[in-house]
Amino acid sequence: MIKEIRAKTLLNSVRQPDDWFGLKYNMNLYRGCQHQCIYCDSRSACYQIANFSDVLVKANAIDLLRNELSRKRVKGTIGFGSMNDPYMPIEVQYNLTRQALQVIAEFRFPVHIITKSNLVLRDLDILCEINQVFAAVSITITTLDDALGKKIEPGAPRVSERFKALQVLATNGITAGITLMPVLPFLEDDLESIHQIVFQAHQTGVGYIIPSFGMSLRDRQREYYYQKLDRFFPGLSQQYQRAYGDQYRAAVRNSNLLEMKFKDWCREFGIATRMPRYSRPQDRQMHLFTEHSNHSTVAS
Repeated sequence: MIKEIRAKTLLNSVRQPDDWFGLKYNMNLYRGCQHQCIYCDSRSACYQIANFSDVLVKANAIDLLRNELSRKRVKGTIGFGSMNDPYMPIEVQYNLTRQALQVIAEFRFPVHIITKSNLVLRDLDILCEINQVFAAVSITITTLDDALGKKIEPGAPRVSERFKALQVLATNGITAGITLMPVLPFLEDDLESIHQIVFQAHQTGVGYIIPSFGMSLRDRQREYYYQKLDRFFPGLSQQYQRAYGDQYRAAVRNSNLLEMKFKDWCREFGIATRMPRYSRPQDRQMHLFTEHSNHSTVAS
């Protein structure tokens, strides 16, 4: 079901510091998500989304965004994609993400988009405009196997299409990287799979990969995930139950070794494991002033 709603607010302040994505604000133009990834944490009861297959469209989102940005005194990175994908198929019809980016470009705020869709390339022109300040796009990739990808992320574009999008973004000067999360235990956590992703990222020109070696397993999220495992990977949910029980965090097997090798491979290919951050002009000026003062002290 698709339903239009009217939201009261749009921009949320992010608890600082945001060590993952460097955000100051985030927002969701929709509630629910058509990509229907079988592992999605947003199905959890704490997010109070009754049916995650329903998509609620915030019809007044652009007016809210314009009003709220006009009153913001602190420039900071605005994040897309925390609770749903800003480029799920419905975006073709409603165009909210593109309209929001146009408003953000007007107010000269930086952005960071997380998506699984090559539809982001539709808005390359606006992203290039925003990139005069700062624009980053992280595309989620956890496997190179298109067939596996379609089982765990049934509504999202193929993984191979996402890599092509990353290459176009990087070629056009957009800060482009991969969110390697979640890495699903027993399905995606072997060394060869992770090595192939890092190598392909290098071939594509990706600047960074942000990993999370494991997944969350909350209440309704766990139940839905296990149902899908029983359908596509018979017997695997029992392995999860034996390994993790009622734990919230399900770390991958040999997580320490996997993380160490991942960092080694990224270092070998010159790929960062943290994403670059937007720095405000006054912060850059202060950094230059500090450097100049230090040099003056040494010279005297």
